[in-house]
Amino acid sequence: MNEKLKEKIKESLSSVLPITVIVLLLSITLVPLEVGTLTLFLMGAFLLIVGMGLFQLGAEMSMTPLGQGVGGKLSKGRKILPVVLICFIIGAIITIAEPDLQVLANQVASIPNQVLIWTVAVGVGLFLVVAVLRIQFHISLSNLLAVCYILLFILSFFSPDSFTSVAFDSGGVTTGPMTVPFIMALGVGLSAARSDPDGAEDSFGLVALCSVGPIMMVLLLGIFYNPSDAAYTAAVVPEINTTVDVVRQFVIAFPHYAKEVITSILPLVGVLLVFQLATRSYRKRQLLRMGIGLVYTIVGLILFLTGVNVGFAPVGTLLGEGMGASSLRWLLVPVGVVIGYYLVKAEPAVQVLNQQVEDATGGTVSRGMMNLALSVGVACAVALSMVRVLTGINIYWVIIPGYVLALLFSRRVPQVFVGIAFDSGGVASGPMTSTFLLPLAMGACTALGGNVVTDAFGVVALVALAPLIAIQVMGLVYTYKSKKSAPAAPAVLDEEFVDFEEES
Repeated sequence: MNEKLKEKIKESLSSVLPITVIVLLLSITLVPLEVGTLTLFLMGAFLLIVGMGLFQLGAEMSMTPLGQGVGGKLSKGRKILPVVLICFIIGAIITIAEPDLQVLANQVASIPNQVLIWTVAVGVGLFLVVAVLRIQFHISLSNLLAVCYILLFILSFFSPDSFTSVAFDSGGVTTGPMTVPFIMALGVGLSAARSDPDGAEDSFGLVALCSVGPIMMVLLLGIFYNPSDAAYTAAVVPEINTTVDVVRQFVIAFPHYAKEVITSILPLVGVLLVFQLATRSYRKRQLLRMGIGLVYTIVGLILFLTGVNVGFAPVGTLLGEGMGASSLRWLLVPVGVVIGYYLVKAEPAVQVLNQQVEDATGGTVSRGMMNLALSVGVACAVALSMVRVLTGINIYWVIIPGYVLALLFSRRVPQVFVGIAFDSGGVASGPMTSTFLLPLAMGACTALGGNVVTDAFGVVALVALAPLIAIQVMGLVYTYKSKKSAPAAPAVLDEEFVDFEEES
């Protein structure tokens, strides 16, 4: 086996194994599961591990160099209009290729799927243009984000209550495993061409702004359509009697996700071909490597989505229903903390972001630091989500103070931490969140007799919010330690100089 692939699969195993162990423990303590259902989950976990390993390697080989190449060429363009058009088209294409968007579209029954998908795609395209222009014109990220989120909350007050959670969830869903590697690399390519010291800082923030676009456009769509009813469907638990039934479930689902992923990847292949024909940026060997990387990406995403949707989502629903119906329903909160802590590590795009953060900061912000901050933040977010399910607290009571706090922090920490934090918000809320945590919350809410629309949905939004605060707190600690250690060095030098003079 390819050594690099072996390394990626080992990383995937270490990320997915804790979640698997947690579910096994819950199945023999709080929520007993049938053997067939548990076998379905374990098969899904296996596909998840292999799929995530292949995807990470494929993204590293194909989407990252493509994004850097496009970003490098865009940075050299002197005319604004071509840059704007190219960024808009690429942003829309990448969003349509995002598998999680299909899941969200299927949940919103009051709006046709294609209308919602294209609305979100337009939002990402527009805000990718805004993100690129911000880098070109050296606009402060924290100021721009403050303006954007103030506008979002103003719009949300005019949107129907049943639509608000979906709108904020869409911001996290659309920045998933397809979007993040490309957009992050695009930012690196754009900033690498700059010689000023702020170039590295400006490589972050594209994902953050691209997360704003879908929220704004879906809120506007909600106001325009003014839907009176939004029906949502929880994951259905199939009937499993034998191991043959388990295999059959995955075999039946495999062609669907294969078609979905291949259809989504084709526009990206088109971008690569057009870019190569127009610029001749890559040699044959590089193109071959990127082609192999695209194959890895396709196979990895197919396995990943099949494993998550067939194996993980039904078990999430069962666990939620079982815990919500029991007398120990408040255990949803601590269980949510543990699941949230480990679940974020299993998000494929999180590991891509962490690696790029470590590379861009020269190790100042390591993968270990990022993983810890994200895990703690998402654990708190899932706990709050479970409290909302149990009590029915309006999402505004959490999300407005959360974003206000995040924006206040953005005025106090180094700008590189602001970009990393807001990028992390979109990255942390990926397919694992939408296909395991969301069914868990929906199952618990259904068992409790709550309103799924207002109480269960919003999990993705809170998971997307948590890293904004957690990473910036890490930035505050980093700043404090830097200031504290800065005067120490001259003092030591002064003492050594005095000793030297006394000896002389």
